[in-house]
Amino acid sequence: MRIFNISTAGSPGVTEAEAIPTQLPAQGFIWIACARREFEVLQAQVQTALQNLCGTQLVDLHVADLLNNQLPSHYDYTSQYDILVFRRLAAGNTESDVAQPGQPLHARLKRSGPPVLKRIDTSPVGFAVFDNVLLTVHPTDCTVRDAYAQRLLNASTVESRASGVKLPASPADLMLRIVNMMVDGYLELRRELTHQLDHWQTELLNPGTRFNNWSAIMDARLAMHHLDEICEDQRAAVQDWIDSIETWPDGTTPAAQRERDLLKVRSRDVLEHIERVVHHVRRMEQSAETAVQMHFSAQSHRTNDIMRTLTAVTAIFLPLNLITGFFGMNFEFMPIIHSDTGFWWTFGLMVLLVVVVLTVFMRKRYIARTGR
Repeated sequence: MRIFNISTAGSPGVTEAEAIPTQLPAQGFIWIACARREFEVLQAQVQTALQNLCGTQLVDLHVADLLNNQLPSHYDYTSQYDILVFRRLAAGNTESDVAQPGQPLHARLKRSGPPVLKRIDTSPVGFAVFDNVLLTVHPTDCTVRDAYAQRLLNASTVESRASGVKLPASPADLMLRIVNMMVDGYLELRRELTHQLDHWQTELLNPGTRFNNWSAIMDARLAMHHLDEICEDQRAAVQDWIDSIETWPDGTTPAAQRERDLLKVRSRDVLEHIERVVHHVRRMEQSAETAVQMHFSAQSHRTNDIMRTLTAVTAIFLPLNLITGFFGMNFEFMPIIHSDTGFWWTFGLMVLLVVVVLTVFMRKRYIARTGR
């Protein structure tokens, strides 16, 4: 578990605490970040801290949502806090060690498909947004949590403040920044995923190779379809969050109103990033499907060429078979059968027939040279 005191006024800064504070900072808020198994074990302690800091606790259904590792992205709320469950698209796939909550197992779960899809973890991240507290429940060894925590600590330095780096102004603002970072984490994997699918397309359309990695293609299509469903849930959850912001009361001061407007802008920006992910996933899914269809179309065209060539060759030798069959009949008297020049006349006629039929077939392009 990691706890951060974020001061937003006076002397802005971020400090990491060893334990959950018993009272809120004068001007700022608290970020409590813990692993899912850790939250399950320390649930009573966290609920007590929320009661002391916010005057309320998480309801049982929301606690169950935060502990559910298979829950799709969704948004819910009460009169005192909001709940957002957002399935991440991040690198990594570890499970928690039950004996040591918060510590990852070294064994990785095996997945099939392209290497880039094996590294995408879609575990849900839960956010409980209070007025002055943000509680986040992450998968074990969550790189997104650690990366953004380091970014917060770096932003609190004097150099960062002098360069214009701003700290999140509220728990809701911090939640949106973390969500945006999770979405951008997938956007960074687009190039590698596109390269993998382009390589498969080249292999599928190359007539000189025998593509046999069909299991990976099928797994990739299923994984893309799964990512599409996850992104749709993400977009619906963020859209519900945006709709809920519209129902908030107007700020009593210009600063409060500006903070609300900034939340709307950041929320729409997160939604736009998710839509980019949805568009990319669907395009990759269509590319994989198109590559498979083009492969079978090319194979069908190649089979047609082979059958046309075999048919033409058969048609060329058919008159020759007729001639040899005619002279192979067991009659005693047949024309030119006993002639000294009969063989050469027959052989010349057969060669002439081959040349004529071959010329006709080549003019009609029944037989043509195909380039690779």
